[in-house]
Amino acid sequence: MNNQLKPIPKFTTEAEERAFWNKEDSTAYVDWKKAQKVVLPNLKPTTKTISLRLPQHLLDSIKAAANSRDVPYQSLIKVWLQEKLHNH
Repeated sequence: MNNQLKPIPKFTTEAEERAFWNKEDSTAYVDWKKAQKVVLPNLKPTTKTISLRLPQHLLDSIKAAANSRDVPYQSLIKVWLQEKLHNH
């Protein structure tokens, strides 16, 4: 294997960098044998607002369940959805 790595170009925009890495093989630019794991504890996943229509009685039941757990009902819905995905 060639030990000479190519220099990573300077990018003026994130879109330009994204386009570059979409077409280039990173092994020509980065020695992945020297890579180290990084923990980024302050990152929050991006969220997207959606509109969800529920029957009023169902929403009332969800709000009551959330209230009994002392959590916001939207947070409870997210927890339930995540649990369902992991159990499926």
